[in-house]
Amino acid sequence: MKASTRAAAAAPPPPRPFDLSAPAPVPDEIAAMVRRVTERFPGTDADIVRRAYLVAEHAHRHQKRASGEAYVTHPLAVAVILDELGLDPYGLAAALLHDVVEDTAYDQADIERLFGKEVARLVAGVTKISELESMDTERPKEAAEAESLRRLLLATVNDLRVILIKLADRLHNMETLDALKPERRTRMARETLEIYAPLANRLGVWEFKSQFEDLALKALEPEVYWGIREALAARQVQQEAYLANAIAVLDRRLREHGIHAEIKSRAKHIASIYRKMRRKELPAEQIYDVLALRVLVDEMATCYLTLGVVHTLWQPVAGEFDDYIAKRKNNLYQSLHTSVLGPDGRPLEVQIRTREMDEVAEYGVAAHWKYKENTRHSADFQEKIAALRRIFESHDEAAADAEAFVESLKTDVFADQVYVVTPKGDVIDLPKGSTPIDFAYHIHTEVGHRCRGALVDGRMVGLDTALQTGQKVSIVTAPGEAGPSRDWLNPVLGYTASSRARDKIRQWFRRQQRSDAIREGREVLERCLRKLGLTRIKHEDVAHYLDHEKLDDFLAAVGRHEIPAEAISARLLEREARNAPGHRTEHVQPGQQTPRKPMPRGAAPRPTPGAATGVSLLGADGVHTQVARCCGPLPGDEVLGYITRGRGVTLHRADCSNIARQRDREPDRFIRVDWQQNEGRSYPVELRISAYDRSGLVRDITEIMSQKGLRLTSLSAAANATGGTAIITVVVELRSLDQLAGVIDRLERVNNVIDVRRPSG
Repeated sequence: MKASTRAAAAAPPPPRPFDLSAPAPVPDEIAAMVRRVTERFPGTDADIVRRAYLVAEHAHRHQKRASGEAYVTHPLAVAVILDELGLDPYGLAAALLHDVVEDTAYDQADIERLFGKEVARLVAGVTKISELESMDTERPKEAAEAESLRRLLLATVNDLRVILIKLADRLHNMETLDALKPERRTRMARETLEIYAPLANRLGVWEFKSQFEDLALKALEPEVYWGIREALAARQVQQEAYLANAIAVLDRRLREHGIHAEIKSRAKHIASIYRKMRRKELPAEQIYDVLALRVLVDEMATCYLTLGVVHTLWQPVAGEFDDYIAKRKNNLYQSLHTSVLGPDGRPLEVQIRTREMDEVAEYGVAAHWKYKENTRHSADFQEKIAALRRIFESHDEAAADAEAFVESLKTDVFADQVYVVTPKGDVIDLPKGSTPIDFAYHIHTEVGHRCRGALVDGRMVGLDTALQTGQKVSIVTAPGEAGPSRDWLNPVLGYTASSRARDKIRQWFRRQQRSDAIREGREVLERCLRKLGLTRIKHEDVAHYLDHEKLDDFLAAVGRHEIPAEAISARLLEREARNAPGHRTEHVQPGQQTPRKPMPRGAAPRPTPGAATGVSLLGADGVHTQVARCCGPLPGDEVLGYITRGRGVTLHRADCSNIARQRDREPDRFIRVDWQQNEGRSYPVELRISAYDRSGLVRDITEIMSQKGLRLTSLSAAANATGGTAIITVVVELRSLDQLAGVIDRLERVNNVIDVRRPSG
């Protein structure tokens, strides 16, 4: 919204769009921008930038800024800022046109007709944010209202370029803030601190964030701002000479240790200096990192070697070291920070990072891009970093494919996050799919432990309810001491989606008395052995067989549900099958794997009759599995694994009538199964065909199987003489549910066929 920097007098609307085919002069900035875009994105329509400027100039020609300048100078300045970031031609065109639909006679259809859907969509996105702002800025803005607007920004914008245009728009408005009245300057500066600086921080656009903070400080506390700036300017020449000497000294010492690094001085922003002055209650002269160096190396390990060299060269300042490599910031920032007494004993901050870390710090990634649980750099995380780097990379060779590059810009930045509101109006972001339990642990660990219910928008919901962006959440806690439920860790039940909540829950269980966990684990193990009829097996042997050297460690893990009872049963029954008479086995020490005969090179493993491939069992992979003949399950069916004595695990359909009673009587004998389709592997499936009896019916059915290339392993028929009907039962080998559906559909179209069913057991 540009009302804050536009002249108060209303301007007459400009005429409708004019002919762009006629040549027209453009400012030097636009001509240079077109040349740079042509170099960065060969093959693209770089001239779209020139045409966009001409339309913006024409549309705004009767408008002035509050400073008295022609209004077009504002969108031009916004485009220049984004050109420095390396934005593509469509983004730059949208930047030049970002106020046209909102403030002139041009409408969205005009933009789409002149510049296409891509630019029109970006302009519409910026206009939508401006409309949201105008609704919020008409009343005094409390902190909660600012957070609400920030949440709307995050939740409604799905193209990174829209946010970048909005940030550049606000940056130029802040740079020209002096033309406004004092009360409007104050309001705009506070809004920038509350909304735009945090938003830039979330995206990792550090330069925008720092400039927002400096310009806001200049407007809100001008005496402080100019005092620090003048103090820095007075020492500038001396500081530059000092830093050049420090760089030379450090570079020489690093080379002596075989470390080749890039070292550069780093300017400290005024707002950052002021924050540290207030936090430490010190004058600017005693803020250690006013003078700062940045050291870039190739490998992470070299960062720590460099730190050692720095600390042997110069004396470190106590309490002034931060390791943001081992403990990354939420916005993915990584670096080592240390303050030392440099040459002449003057305070000097040194930042040490790899070049890759420096790229992330410079280009940034959205703060919701979290690390995956138990991995340092997941493939998904790396892909998102690479995508954002490509957005800002000025000389990316891949950019020659304009369409592919533009697609890389369309990142749904906040798609895997939800933004929910606390009872106090604070906005927190959680992984998509998070529940009230995830929310409770985000608020406080003890709130999570004691969570027993939740109100979402004033309505009581279940603890497994997936939260949605914009909802207001309140947690109902149990009085006194309470703890989480083990069900909250069960991924099948869906109580938690965030690694933070699961880690806190696991920590709670680990803190419980070890003797309690061991006692419960022993009870689970003994109950499991009794059900399997294996009570003579020593507990120590079971622990060894499941790869635990110490019995107590094994029992404690069982008691904490880290080892499911189903996994114990499955592994023990597999062991019994290997030791059964007639089964050829080699002697294996407890805890070792059974030796396997090497397979000839190039040979494929041959599945045993009835064996199931592509099956994953929770906690018991590698156990022999076979399909049940009674219900003939297929990959894709909802399947349960039934632990048998001596034959591993048999796979049944979940609706199999033969296991209905056992599921109630012996629930520990069932195990969760993930069965993926294996190309080329078929399984026997029984089908019962009801039909009016006629001559040639069986022949027609067998011909269908032959036409589809299916192997028919069994066929029987029984006629009902009185009713004139017949029941034909066939067993056919199929690969998947999709293939089964096709066969049933074809059989039901056979003349006289009444029904085709798959028995449930």
